Amino acid sequence: HAFPTTAALSSALNDFCAKRSKAAIANHGAFTVAVSGGSLPKLLAADLKNNKDVDFSKWHIFWADERCVPLDHPDSNYLELQKTGLLEHIPAANVHTINPSFGKAAGKAAEDYQAQLKAYFKQLPQFDLILLGMGPDGHCCSLFPGHPLLDEQTLWVAPITDSPKPPPERITLTYPVVNNAKEVAFVTAGEGKQEMLQKILEQPELRLPCQRVQPKGPVYWFVDDAAAGRLE
Repeated sequence: HAFPTTAALSSALNDFCAKRSKAAIANHGAFTVAVSGGSLPKLLAADLKNNKDVDFSKWHIFWADERCVPLDHPDSNYLELQKTGLLEHIPAANVHTINPSFGKAAGKAAEDYQAQLKAYFKQLPQFDLILLGMGPDGHCCSLFPGHPLLDEQTLWVAPITDSPKPPPERITLTYPVVNNAKEVAFVTAGEGKQEMLQKILEQPELRLPCQRVQPKGPVYWFVDDAAAGRLE
């Protein structure tokens, strides 16, 4: 789906999430979502936070990746979403952040976050929806091109201490979890994303991190016309 403006994109994303939320809550009494950082939180929250038809009390929100920094640090993905006001509608107990007390010890933070997932899902997590951004290098979550974590098959949450983008210490969901999701939506905007978006959608043989996202259900793309400028 390509939209003329980011405002139109946010409006469509609001409708999309509201529908998925309603169906999941009717089906199993909760809506489980994992979100990434970058420009995604603002685009997601713009309209959604004012949607009175969404039962946010039943939402459980997790992070697809997170930086090993305090929750009030400018690099925190949690903070990016918190600043939008969306989290004010979700019960605090349902907002599943990393444990910042481990500092930069990504291994411990990842173990702890995997334990949080296990406590909630009891088995290999199946998110109702995972919302991801697309990096200019084709990365998603904190899964970077050419990185050994692309082949991780055992861990649900993996540490990374050599992220090519600062800060280097992060945790990320792995493909076994991402690809077990019911649905995945990528959200990206801006002219700077044109070249990579074209590669991802038109050159599957590149096997970039975004292209390895192949969940049980569909993958959706929410992009603006600026990002879609080179698409056939």
